[in-house]
Amino acid sequence: MGHHHHHHSHGERQELPPVLDAAVPDEALSPAEVSRRSMLRGSGLLGAGLAAGSVLGGGGTAAAAQARAGRREPRGGYVWLAGDHHIHTQYSPDGQYRVIDHVRHANAFGLDWMVITDHGSVQHAKIGVEKVNPDIRAARSEVEDTLVFQGLEWNIPAAEHGTVFVHPGSSEVAVLKEFENSFDGVVKNATASTPANEALAIAGVNFLADAVRRRKVTDALFLANHPARKGIDSPHEIRGWRDAQPRIAVGMEGAPGHQAAGIPKPHGPGSGRGYYDNNPSADSFPGYPAESYRTFGGFDWMTATVGGLWDSLLAEGKPWWITANSDSHAIYTDTATRGPDSDFNKNGYYNDPVYAGDVNLANGDFWPGYYSRTHVGATSFSYAAVMNAIREGRVWVDHGGLISGLDVRARATGTGQRGVPLGGVLHVRRGGKVELVIEIDLANGPNWAQFVPTLARVDVVQGDVTGAVSDKDAFTTPNTKVVKSFEVGRNSGSVRLVYSLGAVDKPVYLRLRGTDGNRTAPGLRGKDVDPNGPAMDVVGNADPWKDLWFYSNPIWVLPGR
Repeated sequence: MGHHHHHHSHGERQELPPVLDAAVPDEALSPAEVSRRSMLRGSGLLGAGLAAGSVLGGGGTAAAAQARAGRREPRGGYVWLAGDHHIHTQYSPDGQYRVIDHVRHANAFGLDWMVITDHGSVQHAKIGVEKVNPDIRAARSEVEDTLVFQGLEWNIPAAEHGTVFVHPGSSEVAVLKEFENSFDGVVKNATASTPANEALAIAGVNFLADAVRRRKVTDALFLANHPARKGIDSPHEIRGWRDAQPRIAVGMEGAPGHQAAGIPKPHGPGSGRGYYDNNPSADSFPGYPAESYRTFGGFDWMTATVGGLWDSLLAEGKPWWITANSDSHAIYTDTATRGPDSDFNKNGYYNDPVYAGDVNLANGDFWPGYYSRTHVGATSFSYAAVMNAIREGRVWVDHGGLISGLDVRARATGTGQRGVPLGGVLHVRRGGKVELVIEIDLANGPNWAQFVPTLARVDVVQGDVTGAVSDKDAFTTPNTKVVKSFEVGRNSGSVRLVYSLGAVDKPVYLRLRGTDGNRTAPGLRGKDVDPNGPAMDVVGNADPWKDLWFYSNPIWVLPGR
């Protein structure tokens, strides 16, 4: 099922929303409206074209849609669509919001796509997966400018959680329901780290691939969520999922949700970013060090460590992509509480939330799109194109609106070619010269916290492709390091950076990260590998707005023989 725009005709001119009405001064707008207006100005969309009633469609949603239109202009052959694949509703035992609440907020905060991922559970498997579907379909109709996938948060047998989602269609509920009843670790009492449970996880990934092959669903994807939070996603399990079905098991959260959890008390929960405040348990992989249970600049240890677990997969030549999501359950500073007289065990959901008037500073989440974004380079605005972009690794992620656009290309030097994008493979003659061309749109306006982030520095990480490892539990690779740092120190306009690899005589990969420069420390594998990496977040004192990063997925460069 694709995404269809509905065309409306209006018999009379509609009243302009304040954000679009030039007669309303900035001082008379709310902070969110000021931010939206500045975004429209920056996109060149605030002007006469918006005055015609036929393009308004409806209030604030239309304003957000018009702001999005600038981003959807093809760049380098792709439209870059921001999204979030990890969101919980009243159909989760620890959730509370309606589907439409999340969809409206995601749309207002600039998301083009999102996945509803209520927890796998006995109630969800029995009735929740069916009951949430009408709400999702209704939201697709009401908010036409954001693609809404149905998925679930899989309790991976023997491991942590993961997002599973499918392309919309007549069998989306049936496939998800059969998957959850057959392969969810909680439903099947298969959470312990045993070989049998690990095998059940592989069987689940195989089931999804088979559902696509048999055309029960058009497409399906699986991504591991908050993989280092409890230390129970062992390296061999991650490799096992990917190797079993590399077109289904495609990646992991490079940064977890729950980013507001690190805001210090009394103004916040006073926990760790992502609620990464754990210690090893009996099911944890014993090889992981103590620091793996913490975040670094809000990012998971597997991703944040240069030469660490993520790099060990990339050095094998294994595509394995990273994302960043909200994991939204309960919103920081919101006033919502679960509806009264709720009976989750009986109904499979909580009654619609009520707003008590008390601001909750103990909640650790942001609305989808407010802080964490996963940007995918799609060929069109459609469900299929978003899924293909994720599978192919045309993905970069950011926190807090640190930058607003990114285009990265690897190309043979001096040829004038456009080059290959994120997730791609550049084939060159052995000894040929290669360059990495980086084009960045800076913040160019305030984020949703109402300040304009400054990009201080961009790092290029390069690693040798050394081939398959003999030890499936390896989580380091020796020949990956930061090879170039560009000082930027700006928050408006755009920058173009070029890194020259020189003559390439062996296979390598490259990836990027950038920072506001507020908190850095030598990387865990030493300052020679990573002189200015993200610092370990302090549990109880880790304001996410004061430590912003972006990361890109890799590009490989393979010389011929």
